[in-house]
Amino acid sequence: MYPLVCGFETDSDALIIHGDRDEVLDISRLETENAADLEGLLMPVCPDMPTEVRRDLLPLLEGNLAHVQSLRGVPRELDIQHREWAICVGRGFDFLHVPNTALIIGPYSPDLSTPVHKAAGIIEDNMAAGRIPDDGFMLLTSAPYEEIGPDRARAMLESRFLTDFAREVIRKDFPELARRMVPHTAVVNWRTRGLELLD
Repeated sequence: MYPLVCGFETDSDALIIHGDRDEVLDISRLETENAADLEGLLMPVCPDMPTEVRRDLLPLLEGNLAHVQSLRGVPRELDIQHREWAICVGRGFDFLHVPNTALIIGPYSPDLSTPVHKAAGIIEDNMAAGRIPDDGFMLLTSAPYEEIGPDRARAMLESRFLTDFAREVIRKDFPELARRMVPHTAVVNWRTRGLELLD
């Protein structure tokens, strides 16, 4: 197992691999001839990646590079305008498949205040630009559980913490926007994928 932080550049469908010391491997900046040297480009970004993981990851990167190259110069109709009206913090948002609906923040960063701040800024911009109504937005937090009992209780604590944390960041950084926030706290039954509201 190897933790890997990667982004997805939606204009070009390119993967962006992030190292733990701010190194980046951006597939959109490569050319077809770089395919033979992908391993050499990946190693400085993730020097501690086990050989087996690197071997499994390279075909994905090669395929992504080929896909990105196939789209170069092809006119694409992209709907890249933000219309999100919800901020979701936590895990268990598999049901949100509609594009431009929610900004989803996983609980993986040691500093969640930055992505929450950025998401709130996008919501505020959406309202100011008239892309969404300015009468409110939803803050939804969720944590998954597998078993009733201590595991569900832990998920409840985690989700309530995430609600309090995100709400405080938004109140501090965007006081006007915070007045229009509608928070919901939930847990997700990992087996059924059922969303259970706690508030």
